[in-house]
Amino acid sequence: MTKNWTPDSWRSKPVLHVPKFPDNAALEAIEGRIASYPPLVFAGEARQLKEQLARVSKGEAFLLQGGDCAESFAEHSADNIRDFFRVFLQMAAVLTYAAARPVVKVGRIAGQFAKPRSSDIEKQGDIELPSYRGDIINGIDFTEKERVPDPSRQAMAYRQSAATLNLLRAFAQGGFANMDHVHQWTLGYLKDSPQAGRYQELADRISESMAFMRACGIDPETTPQMRTTDFFTSHEALLLGYEEALTRVDSTSGEWYATSGHMLWIGDRTRQIDHGHVEFFRGIQNPIGMKCGPSLEPDDLLRLCDVLNPENEPGRLTLIARFGADKVFDHLPALVRAIKSEGRHVVWSCDPMHGNVIKASNGYKTRPFDRILKEVEAFFAVHQAEGTHAGGIHIEMTGRNVTECTGGSREISENDLSARYHTHCDPRLNADQALELAFLIAENLKKDRDNKYTST
Repeated sequence: MTKNWTPDSWRSKPVLHVPKFPDNAALEAIEGRIASYPPLVFAGEARQLKEQLARVSKGEAFLLQGGDCAESFAEHSADNIRDFFRVFLQMAAVLTYAAARPVVKVGRIAGQFAKPRSSDIEKQGDIELPSYRGDIINGIDFTEKERVPDPSRQAMAYRQSAATLNLLRAFAQGGFANMDHVHQWTLGYLKDSPQAGRYQELADRISESMAFMRACGIDPETTPQMRTTDFFTSHEALLLGYEEALTRVDSTSGEWYATSGHMLWIGDRTRQIDHGHVEFFRGIQNPIGMKCGPSLEPDDLLRLCDVLNPENEPGRLTLIARFGADKVFDHLPALVRAIKSEGRHVVWSCDPMHGNVIKASNGYKTRPFDRILKEVEAFFAVHQAEGTHAGGIHIEMTGRNVTECTGGSREISENDLSARYHTHCDPRLNADQALELAFLIAENLKKDRDNKYTST
């Protein structure tokens, strides 16, 4: 058990980026009700993910983490979940084939509802209202009623997470992920995409390999790993009252686990070592992540590692680098060297999204795809130079045919943004762009694999 820690010990610390609810009695009532609800995930599943992430930290696997910027109540549908999962499977197939090692699949889903905001206030014309902080807190419509933080939304978020998890488990274990279906994962609107052509070539090679294995007596009917997949959920644990309500003692180990998701992470804005979020995270035994931005200094990173992973447990801590395409070489090498020199076991993952937001000339927030690619390339280059493992990718993406990030093979322009700009918060890669990114990462992984073979 973690020393001097309880699920509510964070309440004695300063806490940033959480809303002020107008009715504390209503807030306490909903948190008490959620504390009686069944767990969304189980401690054994979280331990399984930690074991897989330990392999990532050693360079024996690769982490693919992605999903919505902010899940919404309005867009919760079976089709949207299915289409996201299809693209995710495609990306994983591309990466697995290139790296010749397992891909650990972690979605930003079934809990990604709360968002930190740079300002507490949003202004439109002469009207000022509280900022939208995610559907678990308030509504996106710019009205006084919708923007009031509403505790009852936490129960809605719980129910949506439970329903989403139920469907994802069915997809992952019920045959949808069967490698025999590798040709069927392509979304209809991608049929004419250059990425679809590249993927079909890869799928053909996988099918040929499957036919060879069948001839050797290995097929999905006899080998479960070929017809099912492990899929885990994650989110930024921003709303600590909700997280506390879903933190439970594991009956087999006697340790505390957050049961709102398999993996939780601390945002770049809430990683202060003496604040509430770090206090909460140090006590839960889930695998955890921490965003690392330009303001993080090497010494501070090591102190945070001491608090969050004092036993230096492989698979416990994932460091998610998010600097911006032009700042990677200014900041990441020093952090990597500090971790390497101290012998810390971490997973290094690249978030090429959050440092590359710009405002288009027509007022839309967007992320240029070439800047996203540039940050990923720089991330791999740093780890190649330092002799460390580029362990994963962390992206905001959707299976929907949105136009939110400019660029990509279909050359989405600023003028196209208004056509299908559906995000509730920040711009996401559409399926075509996500698959294009997967092929770029695959080239880097294959290069890394070839270098290892050459060196041996």
